[in-house]
Amino acid sequence: MEPVTVSKLTPGMTFTGDLLVRSVERRTGKTGKEYLDLNLCDRTGEINAKLWNLDGLPGLPVASGVVTVDALVETFNGRIQMRINKLKPATSPDLRQLIPAAPQPPEEMLQKIEESIDSFPTKELRDLVRELLKSIGDKLMYYPAAQRMHHAERGGLLHHMTGMLELAECVCRCYPGLNRELLLAGVLIHDLGKTYEMQSDKLGNVNDYTPDGILLGHLVRGVVEVEKAAERLGISGEMVLLLEHMVISHHGEPEYGSPRYPDFPEAEALHWIDAFDAKMNQMQSIVERLPVGAFSERIAFLDDRRIYHAAFTSPEAEKPTDDIDLPS
Repeated sequence: MEPVTVSKLTPGMTFTGDLLVRSVERRTGKTGKEYLDLNLCDRTGEINAKLWNLDGLPGLPVASGVVTVDALVETFNGRIQMRINKLKPATSPDLRQLIPAAPQPPEEMLQKIEESIDSFPTKELRDLVRELLKSIGDKLMYYPAAQRMHHAERGGLLHHMTGMLELAECVCRCYPGLNRELLLAGVLIHDLGKTYEMQSDKLGNVNDYTPDGILLGHLVRGVVEVEKAAERLGISGEMVLLLEHMVISHHGEPEYGSPRYPDFPEAEALHWIDAFDAKMNQMQSIVERLPVGAFSERIAFLDDRRIYHAAFTSPEAEKPTDDIDLPS
C-alpha cells in the first residue's frame, strides 16, 4: 500500500510515519502549560503540527531532523494541521521521500546556466556573472529561493533561476528591442543575495534569517556583491550600474522592498518575470496538494486569495506539442 503523503492529508485522517522537521518552537499556552509548535514536511508539502503533552518526550526535536509521528489531522481557523499523539526520533528514515527538492538535479540546472552565460556576446558581462556565481560556491547546489513561499525546496534557487531564464528568452522574442544578455544576466544575479540572507542547511531547510538578511536584505546585499565582484575584476562603467539597478529594483515597488522602481526596460522585464515565476510556482504547488474542485485556505503570499483546483480539462492538453516553439 502506498504511504500517505502530506499533500493527501485531509481532516479526520490519522497519520503514522516519518516527517522532516522544518521548524520547532516550545511555546506556552493560555493555561501556562508548555507545548510544541512544529512545521513538518515530506517531499510533497508541509503542515503545521502541535504536540500538547510533553510528558515522556525523549528530547526536543531539532530542525532538519526526522521524527516518527502518530497524529490526527484536523483543521484550526480554516487551516489543516496535525494534533500529535506520539512523537519520537525516526530510526531509519528515507530522506528521498522527505526532502522537498527541485524537479531537476542541480547539476543539470547549473549546466543550463553555464550555457546561457556562454551565449553572452560581451566578455566583461560573462566574466562578472561567473565571478558572482563563483563567490557563492556550492551553496547554489542546495539553497532554496525562500523559507516558506516560492521554490522553498532543495535547489529551489537554481529552479527559480532556470525557470526565469526560459521566460526571459520568450519575452525577448516578443520584445526584440530588449537587450537579451543584460536581461539574462539580471535573471542570474538578482537573487544571489539570498545566500547571505537565509541560513540554510544542505537539505535546503531554512532555519532562520541571518543578521545580514534582517538588517540589509538580499536586494541591498546583492548590489554590494555586484560592486565587489566588479572591483575584483577591474570592471566599471554603465554595465555595472545597470546590473546594480536591476538587483535593487526587481521587487518593483517600495511596499515590496524595492528602494527604486525599475527605470529601464530590462529592469521592468526582470521584475515581472521574477513575480510571474514566483507566483506560478506557488500556485502550482498549492493546486498539486488540493483535491479537484476544492479551494485552498487563504494564501498570504498571493494577496490573501483562496486558490481553486479547476476540474475542467481541455482535450488539447493531451495532444502532442511538436508544433509549439518552446525554449530549449
